[in-house]
Amino acid sequence: MIKISLNFGSKNYDINIGKGILQKRIFDKSIRYAIITDSNVRKLCGESLQNLLKKQGADVAMLDFPAGEESKTRETKALLEDKLFEMNYDADSMIIALGGGVVGDIAGFVAATYLRGVSYMQIPTTLLAMVDSSIGGKVGINVDKGENVIGTFYQPKGVIIDIETLKTLPRKEMLNGLSEIIKCSMVRSYNFFEYLEKGIGRSDDNFYLYSIERCCRLKARIVELDEKELEFRKILNYGHIIGHAIEANEKYKISHGEAVAVGMAYEGLISFQLGLLKKEDLERQNALISRVGFPTRYEGDVSKLIEVMKHDKKRKDKKIHFVLPKTIGEVIEENGHVTLAVDETLVRECLNN
Repeated sequence: MIKISLNFGSKNYDINIGKGILQKRIFDKSIRYAIITDSNVRKLCGESLQNLLKKQGADVAMLDFPAGEESKTRETKALLEDKLFEMNYDADSMIIALGGGVVGDIAGFVAATYLRGVSYMQIPTTLLAMVDSSIGGKVGINVDKGENVIGTFYQPKGVIIDIETLKTLPRKEMLNGLSEIIKCSMVRSYNFFEYLEKGIGRSDDNFYLYSIERCCRLKARIVELDEKELEFRKILNYGHIIGHAIEANEKYKISHGEAVAVGMAYEGLISFQLGLLKKEDLERQNALISRVGFPTRYEGDVSKLIEVMKHDKKRKDKKIHFVLPKTIGEVIEENGHVTLAVDETLVRECLNN
């Protein structure tokens, strides 16, 4: 088993990564648990985890909601909280977020606010959640004004990543995770990018264990330096300004992985047009994205896309701010800032390219 420790002073926790480690986990039976999951994961993994906890003598209930980004709402959060109140869960209870990014975000947000905060554990079951959303404590919901615009930072007590759960995933979900893995290499590790160029078509356990570990280690160190995303942590938003706008514009009918992949292609192009990123590096990035099976162009309404970006929660002024790579494995930093303001005209030109 691989263990990665995150240290935030008084708030420390471990990420445990391995194969088959969940069924070997010994839970504290003195704690009352509430598993929060979605309707798909409940059948695939939820019932077996609930049975494991019961066999160990723990008091556990399972709460679920309809699978999909459409459930990441105020209404879902309120329903889950009402159920916890109905079952008399107290401040010493622990929530287990079992599922992908939507589950982790909602369950973590419930944990952050229920009785002013209860403990929770992340058990991600998708590759995307394993390498990204389960680490770092970002939790929240979507509203009409945008994705994750209501939320907070609330660190879990631990993260358990068992690649056995990946066997339940359709190919589309695996591709979502590969998009975030490419992003991680683009902003922080040239050597990891080279590894992906050689092995991106592999589907063996060793490839996934290594890729998950690299992403978790890279993200853990970034989050330790900037827990609340005051600046440095923003490098993880590469591809996400345009990516989130695409998701919102398409009513979340496009997967997060595809949206981020297209976002990286355009944000890389912006960097190239500004004379920051070499053409060779942009082409290598886009070639890797294409090998995964994602497009590098958006065929939708560019004007609507820009309007969505203007309302992005990270926007500070009339310009749109982007994380821009200057080479594979490193982003541009100016005066301590990792985002650059880009004029709307250039953004529009690149999107119409």
